[in-house]
Amino acid sequence: MTGFARAAGDAHGLSVNWEVKSVNGKSVELRMRVPSGFDRLEPAIRQAIQKKFSRGSFQAMLTVSRATEQQAQPVVNEVFLRDVAELAKRLEKNYGTAPATADGLLALRGVLEVPETSETEEEKAAIDQAIIAILDDALTGLEAARRSEGAALGNVLSAQLETIAQLTQRAEADPARDPANIRARLSEQVRLLMEASGSGLDEQRLHTEAMLLATKADIREELDRLKTHVEAARALLEKGGVVGRRLDFLAQEFNRESNTLCSKSNAASLTAIGLDLKAVVDQFREQVQNLE
Repeated sequence: MTGFARAAGDAHGLSVNWEVKSVNGKSVELRMRVPSGFDRLEPAIRQAIQKKFSRGSFQAMLTVSRATEQQAQPVVNEVFLRDVAELAKRLEKNYGTAPATADGLLALRGVLEVPETSETEEEKAAIDQAIIAILDDALTGLEAARRSEGAALGNVLSAQLETIAQLTQRAEADPARDPANIRARLSEQVRLLMEASGSGLDEQRLHTEAMLLATKADIREELDRLKTHVEAARALLEKGGVVGRRLDFLAQEFNRESNTLCSKSNAASLTAIGLDLKAVVDQFREQVQNLE
C-alpha cells in the first residue's frame, strides 16, 4: 500500500523533520536517510516501523538542524590552508594552472572544520527519545493514509468478487452442463466415430469411454470451491485489518480453480466463461498485492 506523511517537532533545541512514505511490498523493507551522527537511531527506526506495519517498502528521511544561535562556529585550519595555498601558487607558476580562489580553497576537505557539539549520554538519550516520538507521529499519519487507500481498495476488491460470483453462477447455469445436452453431444460424437471407422470400433466401448470423459469433465467441484472462496474473501474484507496475505492465498486458489475449469470445459460457452473468470482473477490478484 502507498502512503506519505510528514511530522516535525523540537528535540531539546534541535529542529526535527521526518518524511515517511511507503509503496507496495510483500514484506517490510526499509530504506532510511539520517544525518551524520544519528546512525545510532537506525535500530529504533526499524523497530518503530515494524511495530506498526507488516507489509510494504518504506522510506524514512530525517533532517535535523540547530537554532542559529546554537550552531557551532566554523574553524579554519590555517596551517593546512597555508600549505595548500603555497602549493596552488607553485602549480600556477610551474604549470600555468588557474590561480586559486578563496572559495575554492575553503571548499577543500580539512580546510574549514565545524566542531561537533558535545552532549552527555543522558542528553543524547533524551534527544533520541524525542526524535523517535516525532517519527511515531509521522507513522501514525502514514497509517491513516494507508488505511484510507485500503478502504478504497476494499471497494474495488468487493466488486471483483461480485464479478467472480456472477461468472461462477453463469458457468453453473450454462446449458452445456445439462445432462441431456451432454448425452446428445456424446452420442453424436460416438456416431461420427462409428461412421468414420466403419465396424472396426466397439460401440459399447466407445460409449463407456465417452461417459468416463464426461465424468472427468464435470466442473461441479470447481464451482463449489469457487463459491466457498468468494464467501471467505468477502468475510475477510468485512473483517478488515491485516488480511493481505490471506487474500493473496485465496487469489491463488481462484486462479487454480479457473484454470481447471478451462481445462475441463467441453463447450465453447464454458471456455469463454472460464477465460473471463481468469481475467478478473488476475485483476483481483494484482490489487491484493496492494493490501497489507
